[in-house]
Amino acid sequence: MRRIAVPLALVGLVAAGATTAATAAPSSTGVTHRNNPVCAAAAAGFAACTAIRHDTYINGKVTPAGTPGPTGFNPPDIQAAYNLPSATAGGGRTVAIVDAYDLPTALDDVNRYRSQFGITPFNSGGPTFTKVNQNGQSTPPAVNASWGQEIALDIDMVSATCPNCNLLLVEANSASFSDLGTAVNTAANTSGVVAISNSYGGSDSSAQPAYDHSNVAITASTGDNGYGVESPASYPTVTAVGGTSLSKSTNSRGWSETAWSGAGSGCSRYNAKPSFQVGVYTQCSTRAIADVSAVADPNTGVSVYDSTAYQGASGWLVFGGTSVSSPIIASVYALAGAGYGPATPYAHTGNLFDVTSGRNGRCSRTPVLCTAGTGWDGPTGLGTPNGTGAF
Repeated sequence: MRRIAVPLALVGLVAAGATTAATAAPSSTGVTHRNNPVCAAAAAGFAACTAIRHDTYINGKVTPAGTPGPTGFNPPDIQAAYNLPSATAGGGRTVAIVDAYDLPTALDDVNRYRSQFGITPFNSGGPTFTKVNQNGQSTPPAVNASWGQEIALDIDMVSATCPNCNLLLVEANSASFSDLGTAVNTAANTSGVVAISNSYGGSDSSAQPAYDHSNVAITASTGDNGYGVESPASYPTVTAVGGTSLSKSTNSRGWSETAWSGAGSGCSRYNAKPSFQVGVYTQCSTRAIADVSAVADPNTGVSVYDSTAYQGASGWLVFGGTSVSSPIIASVYALAGAGYGPATPYAHTGNLFDVTSGRNGRCSRTPVLCTAGTGWDGPTGLGTPNGTGAF
């Protein structure tokens, strides 16, 4: 996929929609923050990753590396916010991550993350980590540091949400949908895999059979550009995962969520309305997204460790984007254990936290597609996990 080099300080300014740079007012110390997408926009037939790095600037200059330690939300936060049985569930089950290109330091980096939070490292007598190419072989594809940060984010979120789960990383040769679909098929046909996360998206398109596997839950990010539809999230066999802003609260839950302005939503132009959305007020005659959601706002982002520098950033980083929410939801499916598909949450809405405020754009004729409210809405779907009962 052709990429155009853009100076880091301008990345957020040229990105479309909700990924436009968000810089806080200068502090007395000169510290500000800006949200920078790590993947360029996708050409036709290709996907872009949906990771957004929350960078720190000092006196207008980006810091040359990550912080000395994690500063975003961490495994105890994610597990508490979503009431998850992460300490006891998930053993023997495998979550697969599908991404493009290779992160050579993936195992070392995820084990650094796990050790930081007292989680048993992979391949040390507990859960296992396996990395293969799109054909299931050990020879990796080419290295790409931007997609590498996406990989680091994804594998850390599996560790945060389901630390007892095995992890299979399948690296496609490129970001083409052809290669990514091959990687999804490889993941689905691997013994033990119960969920597959896809933190990428491209133009809305007709569903591909590679993303249709019984007894395997397949999740995909809805995108980071606000109101609008991306694939593979628009495929009826995929759980479309939207995004929220997550904050600690004094309420009985201890957390509060609003719809994140960057989360994708809308009606697919190419895919029919699935049976599980019949009777749901989506204002779409076709497939509507999202189905469910989790934290994605980079301003309330998660800690990630990646030792491979991209745009001068490495070490402990903070990320957002629906690249965060997709592997979280895939891991919740793994905690539940059954490998069900997108219809399952629609039958168990009582086991979800309903997100009722916030919006991702303006769609006055179909407000439910842009504005969070009681029940289903576009940016957050049916809501966020309250335990595993909806999955």
